Amino acid sequence: MADINLDQLQNGTPVKIEKDGKTICLTRVGDEVFAINDTCSHSDASLSEGEVSDYKIECWLHGAEFDLRTGVALTLPATQAVETYAVTVDGNSVTVEI
Repeated sequence: MADINLDQLQNGTPVKIEKDGKTICLTRVGDEVFAINDTCSHSDASLSEGEVSDYKIECWLHGAEFDLRTGVALTLPATQAVETYAVTVDGNSVTVEI
């Protein structure tokens, strides 16, 4: 799935998408949309099942937090960043660039 509509993304509610064999966590924060790798760098848990606050997403399994803008691990037990992807919003169309 390459493109989705902006109105499909609720503010602060992550969505899991697949593109080019990658599983991506797509999150809308206000008027911005962020895309990070969906798998937590600490354990094999889906970040799209986590909770979003401001520009952070918390892994539901062990509570590690990641910055949606940079992918940087903000709290233990995660110590490694997750990959981020560029997002283009054109009108109502959202495209994740791999």
